[in-house]
Amino acid sequence: MRKSALFLLICLFNLSSSGVYQNELSFDPINDGPYVYYVNDSLKAKMVENSVLAEYYITAENYPEIKTAVNLSCGYNDLLDVFSQKANYSQNYNDVDSLIAISDVHGQFSKYADILQANGVIDKDLNWKFGRGHLVYLGDAFDRGDRVTELLWHLFTLEKQAVKAGGMVHVLLGNHDDMALSGDQRYMNEKYRKVEALTQTNYSDLYSGNSVLGKWLRSKPVMITINDILFVHGGISIDMVRMKLPVKEVNKLFSGKILGKVLAPDNKNEKVELLAGDNGPLWYRGYFEDSTFTESRADSILNFYDSKHIVVGHTTFNNIKVLYDSKIIGIDAGIGYDQPGEVLIYKNGIFNIGSIKGRRIKL
Repeated sequence: MRKSALFLLICLFNLSSSGVYQNELSFDPINDGPYVYYVNDSLKAKMVENSVLAEYYITAENYPEIKTAVNLSCGYNDLLDVFSQKANYSQNYNDVDSLIAISDVHGQFSKYADILQANGVIDKDLNWKFGRGHLVYLGDAFDRGDRVTELLWHLFTLEKQAVKAGGMVHVLLGNHDDMALSGDQRYMNEKYRKVEALTQTNYSDLYSGNSVLGKWLRSKPVMITINDILFVHGGISIDMVRMKLPVKEVNKLFSGKILGKVLAPDNKNEKVELLAGDNGPLWYRGYFEDSTFTESRADSILNFYDSKHIVVGHTTFNNIKVLYDSKIIGIDAGIGYDQPGEVLIYKNGIFNIGSIKGRRIKL
């Protein structure tokens, strides 16, 4: 009741836009958002509650009430700061003794929260409790599941909480994240097609460059290194080594030339063409599906990037997959397909697998 009453007081309801689905959704109401935008030097939000669209302005004064109503945990300035932050293309971190990596959640927010809580990353209230540790989210928040918005806002908030505790959250981009930003809806959950109708907004435009989450995502890398570990959603092909593409250049090209864009068929930039294609870092599956891939090729890739391990998602298994004495580790353990999933745990140079029950098994 409190939430509904607050919306009646502060929101401008757009009933006409929700009429398309009122009968269809009468027994299965849609709740989604908020989608927050920077418009005319102000923050404006769209929220769907019980299949009705609410639009309202957010100010420093009304944010405490709105924050409670829409279940956000970040601060007002956190929303504004997104639009002044610069992307970091280098993404190299050293002297990290504790990290946990998770991948390919695909909107399965409950399973994501459960496994992070079980392995000591967040507490029962979903707040950061990993201290100076690092959490790596290895891409693919979008598609398949129906709680993508909740997942993104949690990662957004957790990132701020981790910094205050001396830790870090690294959100990397996956192929489905790029697809969502560029308008490819092949795997989008049906809920978000209804959200499009209710908001009268194309789904990719809900994450446009002038939205908080859209701007935030566009600042994220596709490759990072932590200690001697290289993290990337799909993988690093030998073609990327032959073209001599370092981490900084890859991240910069994705940010400026690829992410959220539909590439022209006659694109003449060889580097962009490679990075955006099947042998690029978001789509490559060669470690697990190319029968000609060998350990010596893995060594060549690792040597070029001055790393000892490559951790990837994208290719789904029932459990974390290890190749070549942990030189390559695949951590997509099926959370996006409603499996319990696993996380990769690194502590003082030793890898372990973390289960949904919090059990740890040495890799």
